[in-house]
Amino acid sequence: MDLGLRGKIALVAASSRGLGRAVADELAAEGCDLILCARDADALDQAAEAIRSASRVRVAAVAADLTDPAGVERVLESGVQEIGEPAIVVTNTGGPPAGPFEQHSAEAWSDAVRQNLDSVLNLVRGTLPAMRRGRWGRIINITSIAAKQPVDGLILSNAVRAAVHGFARTLATEVAPQGITVNSVLPGYTRTQRVDELAERRASQQGISPREALAVWEGEIPMGRLGEPRELAALVAFLASERASYITGQSIAVDGGWIRGLF
Repeated sequence: MDLGLRGKIALVAASSRGLGRAVADELAAEGCDLILCARDADALDQAAEAIRSASRVRVAAVAADLTDPAGVERVLESGVQEIGEPAIVVTNTGGPPAGPFEQHSAEAWSDAVRQNLDSVLNLVRGTLPAMRRGRWGRIINITSIAAKQPVDGLILSNAVRAAVHGFARTLATEVAPQGITVNSVLPGYTRTQRVDELAERRASQQGISPREALAVWEGEIPMGRLGEPRELAALVAFLASERASYITGQSIAVDGGWIRGLF
């Protein structure tokens, strides 16, 4: 299937590793030129070079903190100068710390909002005007299953990720007349560094091994296994494509059936 992405420019956040890297690989394989950003400059440069070699697309790598509007401005200035205006934006952030409500200070809550909500707002604020001018765009947010079915012990993620969905659904209506779609993708338990960290935390609390902690989650998933980053990346590429031009305002889980709700 030709997704019609060749020559499009995509900005992918937190793309040095994990889900962001998988999305960058998938979009590059479809012919997208890329603007990559992450905080770790060395890991980002390594990812950019690997993608250039594998897919022969143009790749700009800009290290920045997207919770800071100045960081977003730097990414856009450098990326646009080197590659061009992105018409596809994939927002993506690491999850906030686990733990119950009483464990998190007011500062921890503020940090979670900056990391998981403000970074999304900053990216969209910086890229939406060009999409409006071009009357075409794709905004895709990578969030979490916690936004739809809260996960015990992840109160920060449960609360702040849900705010991203409220923002995205409202924005989708506002920008639809300009041919811009806004969708969110909810990864379930997927083989990433974040899931390994959560497994280690649970193992420490319960006196079991990380492998046993992972096995508990696998037992909750109807498909009986963790997801692979490339499986989520395939959906993101489709939502970015011409084929998905009539899909907007949606929150789609890639979770092996973990979420039990009807919608």
